[in-house]
Amino acid sequence: MNGRVLIIAGSDSGGGAGIQADIKAVTCLGGFAATAITALTAQNTLGVSGIHEVPSDFVTAQMEAVLSDIGADCIKTGMLASAAIVEAVAEALVVLAPDVPLVLDPVMVAKGGAALLADSAAGALATRLIPRARLLTPNIPEAEVLLGRAIPDLAAMERAAADLLALGPRAVLLKGGHMEGDLLVDVLADGDGLRRFTGRRIASRSTHGTGCTLASAIACGLAQGLALDAAVARARAYVVKAIETAPGLGRGHGPLNHGHTVIA
Repeated sequence: MNGRVLIIAGSDSGGGAGIQADIKAVTCLGGFAATAITALTAQNTLGVSGIHEVPSDFVTAQMEAVLSDIGADCIKTGMLASAAIVEAVAEALVVLAPDVPLVLDPVMVAKGGAALLADSAAGALATRLIPRARLLTPNIPEAEVLLGRAIPDLAAMERAAADLLALGPRAVLLKGGHMEGDLLVDVLADGDGLRRFTGRRIASRSTHGTGCTLASAIACGLAQGLALDAAVARARAYVVKAIETAPGLGRGHGPLNHGHTVIA
């Protein structure tokens, strides 16, 4: 099916999230993944023990190298680490890829609790990149930071999705995995209104990298020409099966089984 996706994100040495998860998801769904790495992390299923940021000008250099030659049908951002990197990415997108759709996963905190976005960068993200996004994919804690308020229930999720849409992205997928209860609901908001994507919660500790994987799977779908709702539905089904068939590695939040689906 192809579909070129440029992924701008951090590396996860444990292979479960970040660039590693992004590449696996795009590849297994039949797309082509290229990367611009924003940070190196030393982490495993138990948490993050170190972060080494890539200089912002070198992030730009990676983007330019890919976009000037291979090109991209969709761009996905994950961990951007600092305000300087957010600004650099925003500037590069204006110059190098003004019309390429952007799936923005506002990665702020790792599964184990480590901060992956400096406090000073949240404002830059909101002003420079969110209005540029074809799709914004926050989880509930990230949405609470972006909106400055608690999101305690489904009704609040739907209001939050609408308010996030007012920040400028063309669409918002607010993920409900942090809500209590057996029913898991994600809310998609765009110019056509609100839609709910529902499923049963899976009892598993193998959930490291679910957000990265979902956003990259959606980006792959958009790169391949799928409509937004179809790309979201396929990506959610992919992540569900990846959790259900996870290999059970590590002593903490384990990785998914990205390879359960391989489309040549």
